[in-house]
This record gives sequence, structure tokens and C-alpha cells, in this order.
Amino acid sequence: MNEKVKKSNSHIVWGVVIVLYVIGSILFFMCFNVNQIYRSTLVRQFGETVRVVDNPGIYFTNPIQDEISIYTGERVYDVPVTNVTTSDKKTMEADAYVTWRITDSQTYYKQLSSVEAATGRLSSNVYSSMKRVISSTKQEDIIAGKDGTLAQSILDSITNLGTYGIKITSFDIKGLDLPEENKESVYSRMISERMAIADKEEAAGEKILNEAKAATDEKVRVTKSNAELEAAAIAADAENQYYETLRQAYSATPEKEEFYKYWLGLETLRESLKNGGTVQITESDPLYKILVNAGANE
Repeated sequence: MNEKVKKSNSHIVWGVVIVLYVIGSILFFMCFNVNQIYRSTLVRQFGETVRVVDNPGIYFTNPIQDEISIYTGERVYDVPVTNVTTSDKKTMEADAYVTWRITDSQTYYKQLSSVEAATGRLSSNVYSSMKRVISSTKQEDIIAGKDGTLAQSILDSITNLGTYGIKITSFDIKGLDLPEENKESVYSRMISERMAIADKEEAAGEKILNEAKAATDEKVRVTKSNAELEAAAIAADAENQYYETLRQAYSATPEKEEFYKYWLGLETLRESLKNGGTVQITESDPLYKILVNAGANE
């Protein structure tokens, strides 16, 4: 009887030992956890953070502690499209985005504790910086700064995020455009300005053309006048030489000289009577004798 009791007690002991071993093994392996890459684990006990595990690998906790794993890699936040006013009072729509990450998981969890709260804080800070930088910049400088200088200026002006355990790693502007309600009036003004410039250029071109035409006409007139004067002088000189040659030829004898005078008188009379002209002569005029003799011969 005693032997049976001893055997029964022995089985109970071994059963308890095995159960305790299994429970102990389970609890032992539960104390080991793995921290993944781009994760940070807060080890908390009784509502307080007692340890932060930032490096990837295996770490040890006790069964009464719990863990909160937080992703620390880069995230993208699309900033809501917002209206901003430039220094020259031009309203524009800014469409931007940021990439950000958690740099201090314990501070982040304490101050924000969620991605929604973090993006809300990001939106507020980014909007304030955009408004501050753009409101001190002219519209033409903003357009010229689309190569990245404007975005860098806004990024440099974003502050106070370190107190929330987060950091913006990059900022970029996807688009800067006019609000829909302003586009039509701006386009109309741009068309009017271009038309005014075109009219001004056309008027300037017509002025230059008229001045060139006037200068050319004056040059042609002067050239033609000089040519006519020169031609008249050449013709007069040739005519004088012609009559001088005739005079010399017909002055060799009195008879030839008399014939020359007769011929010269006829030529003078013919030129005078061109186009229905009239001639007044006296009896002493050599032409009178020529006409009288011509009438007598008839």
C-alpha cells in the first residue's frame, strides 16, 4: 500500500515538474523578441517606457513588460493644396509634398503617438513656412525658383519638429498655379498686354518704314534732279558745239555765212512756233526779211 502511494506521489511530482518546465520554457522564449530593420521598439512597464530598442536584432524583456513597435523609415505626406499670396499680392495655389521620418520614437510616442497626429503637425508647420517664404517673394521670382531654390528655402524655414521626435527629409513643390477663378482674368490681361506690345511694335515698324521710304524718295528726287541738270547741261553744251561747228563751216565765205544766218533764222522760227505758239517780229529783225522773201517767192 505504501509503495503504491509512493509511486502515485512520484508521478504527481514528475507531472508538476514537467508542467513547470513547459511553462518556464514558454515564458523564457516569450522574453526574447526581434526588432526589425526600420523599426524602433518601446519597452514599457506599468505605463512607463523603460527601454528603447532602435537597433535591429534580438532583445530580452520580462513577461510583465509590453512592447510598442514603431516604423522609423521614410514616409510620404501629400500636403493639401492651399492658396498663398505673393509679396506683389498675387494669389497662387501651392501643391507640395514632404518625406519625413521618426528620429526619436520615445518623444514621438509621448507627444504625438499616431501618424495622424504627426501629419497634422507637419501640415501646420509646412503651411506656415510656405506662407512665410512665398509672402515675401514676388510671383516672377517664385516662377524662376521652380528649379528647386524655392523648395529649399521653404525646407530651411521649417522648424520645431525636433520637439515631436520627427524630421522632414525632403520637400518639393509639385505645382504652383493660379486659382481657377483668377485664370480667366489673368489670361485676358496677358492677351491685352501682348496685343498692346504688338501694336507698339507695329507702329514702330511702320514709322521706320515710312522714314526709310521718305529718305529713299528724297534720294531718288535729288539724284533725278541732278541727272536732269547734268543732262540739260550736256545737251546745251552739245547744241552749242553743234552751232559753233555750223558757224565755222558757213563763215568761210559771205554767201555761206548768209545761208547760215538764213538757216539759223528758220530754226529759231520753227522752235518758236512749236505747239501753236506765236512770234512777234519787227522789220529790223532778220526773220522779217526771211518771211517777206519767202512770201515773195511764193
